[in-house]
Amino acid sequence: MEITTPAPLDPDATIPAPLEAAPAAEPSAAEPSRDCPRCPRLVDLREKLRIEHPTWWNAPVPVLADPDPWLAIIGLAPGLQGANRTARPFTGDRSGPLFWDTLIAAGLAEGTYTGRVEDAPVPKGIAIINAVRCLPPENKPSPEEIRTCRPFLDADLAAMPSLRVVVALGAIAHQSAVKVLGGRLPKAPFAHLAEHTMPGGITLIDSYHCSRYNQNTGRLTPEMFAAVFARAIELREAR
Repeated sequence: MEITTPAPLDPDATIPAPLEAAPAAEPSAAEPSRDCPRCPRLVDLREKLRIEHPTWWNAPVPVLADPDPWLAIIGLAPGLQGANRTARPFTGDRSGPLFWDTLIAAGLAEGTYTGRVEDAPVPKGIAIINAVRCLPPENKPSPEEIRTCRPFLDADLAAMPSLRVVVALGAIAHQSAVKVLGGRLPKAPFAHLAEHTMPGGITLIDSYHCSRYNQNTGRLTPEMFAAVFARAIELREAR
């Protein structure tokens, strides 16, 4: 599969109406507010960035979803110049090309990924959520921040009646997914392409995160990433 790379980003470019440009399911009543106060360290970073980059989103990133998703993809947290800037998961940073091109090729999104919000791909049958909704310093949320944000993930997954498969991108997303789906971590170790059947019958599939670091080091290849979603589709069709 050929992976395209968007043109170089202008980090100070104005972001045009990201929420209107990104179709999404109705948010849960438990979604964090724009000024969510729960994690002081993340609040401090948010306020600093609102001063430095007033045109950026700089707030908890909402779920991006088809109205009735069967598949939920859980990432780690917003990227600095990705979702934290654009309000749209995996849009605007270097993880976006692999993420969206893979979903488009699998029929899980429509469109072409350019890195711009105004013509971003549209999800089909999927929901994209972060385990931590706000940007953490150095992309490393603390254990307490992960726990504090977990109720939002729990509420959103519970509000998806057609959910059948969850894909966790990375170990932190995996741990949060196991906990909110009622599993036990000792019985569900993280590994790329590992599958775990959760108590409610939902299948959890693990994947290495599609970060630029993982791509550059060869830890995650396009073929490995595509295999995750091919398996998710197989599981859906087998039901």
